[in-house]
Amino acid sequence: MDSKTTMENTPQNGEGMMPPQNDSGITISENAPHKIHSLTIIGQIEGHMVLPPQNKTTKYEHVIPQLVSIEQDDTIKGLLVILNTVGGDVEAGLAIAEMISSMSKPTVSLVLGGGHSIGVPLAVAAKHSFIVPSATMTIHPIRMSGVVIGTSQTYDYFNKVQERVVDFIVRNSKIPAEDFNELVHQTGIIANDVGTILFGEEAVKHGIIDDVGGIFSALSKLYSLIEEQK
Repeated sequence: MDSKTTMENTPQNGEGMMPPQNDSGITISENAPHKIHSLTIIGQIEGHMVLPPQNKTTKYEHVIPQLVSIEQDDTIKGLLVILNTVGGDVEAGLAIAEMISSMSKPTVSLVLGGGHSIGVPLAVAAKHSFIVPSATMTIHPIRMSGVVIGTSQTYDYFNKVQERVVDFIVRNSKIPAEDFNELVHQTGIIANDVGTILFGEEAVKHGIIDDVGGIFSALSKLYSLIEEQK
């Protein structure tokens, strides 16, 4: 999430007045049935290493405090998570996903464009997930950039990290572990790589995402979950 997002040249009063928006890009709708928080996760998930300034990133040190605030704020009744991400830092992405999945308030996610790599756990972390028909999700093994020590311990570490990600996805979706691992290690689909690319309806068919739908479906489901919780 770009913390530098602003609303420059926005009318402050009179005709054309925009809903209030803070510097994290969150818009508050004043006439909605329930007050909800919209969290946008875009670009690359930035972890402990700062990415180049030209990269569009979502910084986990910005997102986690927001989630804590949402959980504590009694006036916020639900959370809508909108995703268009290429993936990124596994530890940071999984930390955000665990935070979302452990919230007591109704949560709904919507995948637009892409929910690739570590974006998959982020998408399934919500209590109900949606994906638009044109969106894609890339499922592949864990990678590491930079210098890697070629030992059996490194291989074991990769396996353990992969198990953590797979376990989270299986616990928060309808896909069995065996089926997900088959998608991870599939060959012949991604050029020069292993894994699978799924379009919207395919992600639902495999049980990763709950439903195909857009913003109207996502908001309707979130309001429904809020009413059920009341």
